Amino acid sequence: MSDDLRLYVIGLGANLGDRRQSLRSAVVALTRAGQVIRLSDLYETAAVGPPQPDYLNAAVLLQSGLAPGALLTVLLEVEQQHGRERREKWGPRTLDLDLLCSPGLVHTGPGLTLPHPELERRAFALVPLLDVLPDARDARSGVSYLEQLSRLERDAVRRVETQASWTLGVGIGVAAGRTE
Repeated sequence: MSDDLRLYVIGLGANLGDRRQSLRSAVVALTRAGQVIRLSDLYETAAVGPPQPDYLNAAVLLQSGLAPGALLTVLLEVEQQHGRERREKWGPRTLDLDLLCSPGLVHTGPGLTLPHPELERRAFALVPLLDVLPDARDARSGVSYLEQLSRLERDAVRRVETQASWTLGVGIGVAAGRTE
């Protein structure tokens, strides 16, 4: 890692196998890319795409010295270690890690665009993102993600556990996201 630390919000999702354990394990694996600063509550949402089980979703605020492309490489490795297979677009997943945003950063490169190009249309990503970074804004438009979320249907994003309960036993000290 370099001396230049940056904050990143990473979205986590799983809808196959032991979803909760996959997310817990992913949080631990992310510590090799940086320091996990904050974790969101755990949410359940219907899957987008072909018929499949519901997702559990969460977000992590990670402080890292890795450049965006290098961090994406780590995320893909963690997914693969958790049995992720890319068979069909929007198909079921043992683990899905998305690099959602980094405050103030606009990045376009091979295989990676920040902020995530679909973020403003995805309540299942915005709700946990706002748990870990409540004042986050889209680095392209300057519009707050809270304002973008207000335009979306968020009833389908159901909180199922608080950060403190779903990460019990993870073994890393982090701050909880916001509580309502």
